[in-house]
Amino acid sequence: MSTFGTAFGSAASPARGIGPNDHLVANAGTDATSSLSWSPAANILVSSSWDNSVRVWEVQTQNIAPGQTQVMATAKALVTHLKPVLDTCFSPDGGTVFSGGADNAARMYTLGQQQGLATQIGVHDAPIKCIGFCKNLNLLVTGGWDRQLKFWDCRSQTPVGQFKMPERVYAMDVCEDKIVVATAGRHVIAYDTSKGPTEIYKKESPLKYQTRCITCFPDLSGFAIGSIEGRVGIHYFQKIGPNGKDSFAFKCHREQTNTYAVNAIAFHPVHKTFVTCGSDGVINTPPILRPKQKPLILPPPRPANVFNTWDKDNKQRLKGFPALQRPITAAAFSTQGDLFAFASCYDWSKGSSHAQQGNDIFIHPVNEEEVKPKSKS
Repeated sequence: MSTFGTAFGSAASPARGIGPNDHLVANAGTDATSSLSWSPAANILVSSSWDNSVRVWEVQTQNIAPGQTQVMATAKALVTHLKPVLDTCFSPDGGTVFSGGADNAARMYTLGQQQGLATQIGVHDAPIKCIGFCKNLNLLVTGGWDRQLKFWDCRSQTPVGQFKMPERVYAMDVCEDKIVVATAGRHVIAYDTSKGPTEIYKKESPLKYQTRCITCFPDLSGFAIGSIEGRVGIHYFQKIGPNGKDSFAFKCHREQTNTYAVNAIAFHPVHKTFVTCGSDGVINTPPILRPKQKPLILPPPRPANVFNTWDKDNKQRLKGFPALQRPITAAAFSTQGDLFAFASCYDWSKGSSHAQQGNDIFIHPVNEEEVKPKSKS
């Protein structure tokens, strides 16, 4: 572990967020950001990156004018893995950061620790793609490309339990007493942990193509799932009563004939609306063509939306934000819902010929009108 400052930095890139008071986090990493997590107890932001690192910031806010908030993030720690880090989460008290990645290891780091590497607490036979903490079981949960879902007591490096998944774990969310897991092959499995991990749901994804993200509803009645086809599925575990809500899917992050992956879905903790973030960044330069390769027709720069806020209960979009130059790979609301962090970097969705330099993390002060459901007329 070490603190970091000017010795680290991303490639030069336009520092433009989605609002005039967005804060550009300094030294976000030298490769793409894979996840963002907020502490449940304080304004502490953690990122994981393909540059083998976990970074920690303390975030402070100040009201500078009516309706205007100034944000400042101060670097607190840099923790390293042996290979790219793919996901992070916090302990319920916000005092410990957990991380997992391509070195197959689950590690933990105590905030304020002055020296030493993060402690390894578990291992998979393949990269750990997802990590979360189950509060009511007091166990860490990891999902890997070895088709295993494992549960860990942080005092032991032997899992206290594990489930065989039908395929590699691609996405996961741990929320209160629910765990939802999405794997390759479009499988979705959900568990209720109120009386120990019990499978309550196992079906194919309501979407037709590969899953990129999955998130529990705040009321735990179902989940939102996003895929590479530019669609989001709103799915309930079961109907409640004769007028129960139906599951549905909708298109987003599409522009004419161009389709972009939905990389992240984040629910607002107060208003229960949600944000979708995608790969639909503006392409500034065409790819380098190989001999005999047909020219690739690229869409012109456009005022598309990389961010959209949605109200699933009323089935309406609340707000669209202007596109950034690069895809959005990760996003998260703070526990109070007044801050929204997002990462802008290349996600390799268009291959190496379209690679874009730079990795930025922004913190956006949330205005209530951006996330509050519209009143019914």
